[in-house]
Amino acid sequence: MSLTLRTISREQHLAYIQSLPSASHMQVPAWADVKAEWRSESLGWFDDRTGELVGAGLVLYRQLPKIKRYLAYLPEGPVINWFAPNLQEWLEPMLAHLKQQGAFSVKMGPPVIIRRWDATSIKRGIQDPDVKRLRDIEADLIEPRAFEVADKLRRMGWQQGEDGGAGFGDVQPRYVFQVPLANRSLEEVHRNFNQLWRRNIKKAEKSGVEVVQGGYHDLEEWQRLYEITAVRDHFRPRPLSYFQRMWSALNSEDPNRMRLYFARHNGVNLSAATMLVVGGHVWYSYGASDNIGREFRPSNAMQWTMLRDAYALGATVYDLRGISDSLDESDHLFGLIQFKVGTGGQAAEYLGEWDFPLNKLLHKALDIYMSRR
Repeated sequence: MSLTLRTISREQHLAYIQSLPSASHMQVPAWADVKAEWRSESLGWFDDRTGELVGAGLVLYRQLPKIKRYLAYLPEGPVINWFAPNLQEWLEPMLAHLKQQGAFSVKMGPPVIIRRWDATSIKRGIQDPDVKRLRDIEADLIEPRAFEVADKLRRMGWQQGEDGGAGFGDVQPRYVFQVPLANRSLEEVHRNFNQLWRRNIKKAEKSGVEVVQGGYHDLEEWQRLYEITAVRDHFRPRPLSYFQRMWSALNSEDPNRMRLYFARHNGVNLSAATMLVVGGHVWYSYGASDNIGREFRPSNAMQWTMLRDAYALGATVYDLRGISDSLDESDHLFGLIQFKVGTGGQAAEYLGEWDFPLNKLLHKALDIYMSRR
């Protein structure tokens, strides 16, 4: 297949995404509006024989301080045929185009899964004192074609970030936790939850926890819970304006793209979450909870409702997003994997993010700048 790459309209881009079973929420055109501080562009790959659009990518451009050169970033993209034998013919025109646009470096995140581990294997690993990381456990599924993609990228001059394999050196998480929904009944999904999850869901029901959906006007209440969480978990919260922009941008593109959930007890909101939908892929994207009322298990009730809603939407996967690959109980991120493993899903490892320095000197300068931040 010979290909031509050119800039496409948002309408073309969206129509292409809608024709697919799913794509990352960071590759829909509206994501450019969420990331308002970046310049953006939609790229399209066309099959020369048929003139058909066969791939798309959302590029975000971030200007380097003081000079008119850019970092070009394709989060969880581009959306192309990654297993094509002629991968070079897809990526080389992209690099040439981005260089022409003033990019000094390109970062992308191929949406390619390399390994999967079932919850039962992870639980066994947690109990084994010799196992420190996910990678120490034999994977339940390995995708050999993903290794070929990595080899091709290296041969083309792409470099992988040095994050020691922990998956948090990338901008987007390399390791995620997913509950597969395709060809399964809800009963089966519920049965796969561990005992503690099932008990907590029941406890929330008995305590009278109700889970409701909110709208744009409820984002201030979301922010209140989110900021409590940020203090408790020691991270810097995004401002309210970010979530307001996210809601407006994503839902004007597709009224079902973003949802907001609250779990409440006696009219008091105890936890909240945002949910994103693109085709058959549903993400639990941000979560928040108060320091009070935790004994009512609001978070378990909320996740179970969100999962059922995802199922009702015809989702093939419910994605709980990032985990660390550390299975060390003293690690501060261990609680996260423990909570997610309880859903009985699978941990998945993506290929991770790759960099192509178009200008080695500026790329190095950016590396130094980022490491000092």
